[in-house]
Amino acid sequence: MSKIADNIIPLYEAHAQRWDDIRRSNTAKGLMEADWLKRFTGLLPQQGAVLDCGCGAGEPMAGHLIREGFQITGIDSSSSMIGICRERFPQHQWLVADMRALTLPQQFNGILAWDSFFHLQRDDQRRMFPRFAALAADHAVLMFTSGTSNGEAIGTFEGQPLYHSSLAPEEYRALLSENGFDAVQYVENDPHCGNHTIWLCRKTS
Repeated sequence: MSKIADNIIPLYEAHAQRWDDIRRSNTAKGLMEADWLKRFTGLLPQQGAVLDCGCGAGEPMAGHLIREGFQITGIDSSSSMIGICRERFPQHQWLVADMRALTLPQQFNGILAWDSFFHLQRDDQRRMFPRFAALAADHAVLMFTSGTSNGEAIGTFEGQPLYHSSLAPEEYRALLSENGFDAVQYVENDPHCGNHTIWLCRKTS
């Protein structure tokens, strides 16, 4: 499985424009993530700073937040996707970076890892929680998507295997607590959001 996991970055880079086309096409009938983004932004200060980990080409998630008045720093391992972000939203900060090694000089009011965090192998996911804590300002909001149980799964994108993994919910809760976060809301397989499993969390210390 590790070889498939290691192919995540080159896979998205090779098909950056196709991924952007799919994401924008899927939102033509409405943004299914809108309710969760409303919950996320409802906990943020106005015009707060948001870090989007795995921002892709900036639409629809970062674009929605920008239109709501938030200041975005987006990171993605695909230089092609970051190039699209810079063209679309030049007044915001876009960085080619791997979240697993991310260090930045600022802290953020919100951290988003939507449909990106679950591409990391499980040990890498475990190591992300201290990193999230270091990047989070006081009372920051963290929202990410995961699986529903401990394990690995392989999907497909453009005819190639696409890696996903998840920890058990109990381990996510323990890691969040150990790193100063409370789970505000957790929903498995939300039928109103494409069956995503979603964590909405708040930094408490």
